[in-house]
Order: sequence, then structure tokens, then C-alpha cells
Amino acid sequence: MRNRRGGRKTGVLVVSVSVFLFFLLVYGLWAGTVKIPPGQIFSVLLGNDSESPAAKIVLGIRLPRLVMALLAGMMLSGAGTISQAVFRNPLADPYIIGISSGAVAGAALAFILNLPDIWYGVFAFITSMGSAFLIFSLSAKKGGADTASLLIIGVAISAFLGALTSFMMYLAGQDAYRVMIWTMGYLGSASWFRVALLSGPLVLGLLYFFYHRHDVDALLLGDEEAHSLGINVGAFKRQLLIVVSLMAAFSTAFTGMIGFVGLIVPHAVRLCIGNSHGRLLPLAAYTGGVFLLLADTLARSVLAPVEVPIGVVTAFFGAPFFLFLAAGGGQGMLRRGGSRGS
Repeated sequence: MRNRRGGRKTGVLVVSVSVFLFFLLVYGLWAGTVKIPPGQIFSVLLGNDSESPAAKIVLGIRLPRLVMALLAGMMLSGAGTISQAVFRNPLADPYIIGISSGAVAGAALAFILNLPDIWYGVFAFITSMGSAFLIFSLSAKKGGADTASLLIIGVAISAFLGALTSFMMYLAGQDAYRVMIWTMGYLGSASWFRVALLSGPLVLGLLYFFYHRHDVDALLLGDEEAHSLGINVGAFKRQLLIVVSLMAAFSTAFTGMIGFVGLIVPHAVRLCIGNSHGRLLPLAAYTGGVFLLLADTLARSVLAPVEVPIGVVTAFFGAPFFLFLAAGGGQGMLRRGGSRGS
């Protein structure tokens, strides 16, 4: 009966998110300085009007941006879902605990060195992975990643890496403004090549997490319980953090530091369907993509033709939710939802 109820909730959520996604895509392809009628949009997508100016706008500018928003949101939400399981902490979002700050520093270094796009992701991955392992090591020495120690460690690491990024912005000279806008979250530089660069880490990461979904569920029971089930807890957590860093790094490298997606979405989905990662992970990733697409749509539309940094929009939604969790409102979520939907 419980499985049937959980399956029904999952189905309702998938349908609801999918309908919302459809309208967001239609609006996203229509909205902009040049308004393109929906009929012409569908004609372009079907390949019947491929040489028109509308086709260049739809296929070359707007559609890559929409797809990139979906992919980046999926990566951030998936990384946040697993981070919360690794640290058994509702605040363990890559943005809050400093992993994204490491990615920004690495990508900024690649920009300063004027390297090709692929190296933005590589440098971001190296620095974000270093941040992740530093956080993991320091929190372990504290006897576990409780909320207070995790926040202190995250703030300290983010502050140091933020100073390092600011110094590189200073070195960028005339390009400093471009770097600053990017660090606040920006999808205006989307391209099909960058979409392809994001697709690889996203698919590999989600497949890896889903393959180990039962082991991730076991982590929520505690390290001793997971070890009794035959899991090498330390090694497994390190492997998960490597993949989390990969996903957060490539997302951050091409979209900037977009916060709170990996905090809000996993919790919202968890409250609906429970903690079973077989359902939670794919649905949280999917919903995260739609959430970031919504945030980008608002960023483009609220003060059009001026574009608001997307990080500002997500922070508007995420900051109150973060305060709720930091005050203790969500401390039991990871355990209370464990049986639902499993």
C-alpha cells in the first residue's frame, strides 16, 4: 500500500513538473526583444523554416540557453541530493559548503589563462574536488558534519576562495566585469558546444548515483549501519564526493555560481516522495532542471530588457528556505522521510 501511494505521488509530481516545463519552454522560446509567434516557433522546431531569422534566434540563441538551464539545474540538484546523504545534513548544498566556490576559482583561473572552454570545466573540477575533500576531512575531525561545524567550515573555505577569485578578477583588468557577471550566475553565453560539455558529466554522474542508490540509502542509517551492510563507508563517500564535484564544477564553470538549487529542490521532492534515492534522485534532478529554467525565465523577464543575474533570483527563493533549515526546521527531514516511497 505504501509503495502504491508513493508511486501515485511520484506520478502526480512528474506530470505536474512536465506540464510546467512545457509552458516554460514555449514562453522561453517566445520571450525576448524579438517576439516570435508560437506557430512559427513550432515550424522552426519541425525544420520547416530553417533559413529564416526566427530560426537563427530560436535554434542558435534561445533553445541552447533553455537546454543549458535544464542541464545545469539537474546537475546542481543531483549534486545537492547526494551531498546531503554523504554528510547526513540538510544544509549540505555545494553552494553553501564551499564546493561551488572552489569551482568558480578554478574556472576563473582558466579564464585568466585564456584557455579553451573545456579547460574551464577541468580546472573547476580540480579545485572543487580539493574543496570537497577539505570539507570532508575537517568535518570528520569534528566528529561528524553537524550543522554548526559544516556552516563554519563552508563559510571559511568560501571566504578564502572568494578572495582568491576577487584577486583573479583584479588581474583580469578590462574583462573583470565579464567575470563578475558570470560569478553571479549567467546563461547568456549558452551554446550547443557548451550543452554538449555539460551533458557528459551529467549523464555519468546520474548513472553512477543511480547505480549506487541503495548504498546511498544505507548512508542515511549511519556509518555503522552502512558498514554492517558491507559498504566501505570512507571510500564510498570519497567516490561520491568526486562525482558531486564533477557535476558541480562543470555546471558552475559555464553558468557561474548559482546557489540554493541543490538545497531547495531535494527537500521539496523529499517531502513529497520520501528518501528512497531510486525515486528521489531522478525526480530531484528533473525538478531541479525545471526550477533553474523558471529562475532563468524570471531573470530575463522581470526587468526586461535588462537581465537580472540568475543567482539573484535563486537566492530570493533560497535564502528564506536556508534560514528555516539553519534554525532547525529541517534537521529531521533526512530521517523522517526514510520509509516513504521506498
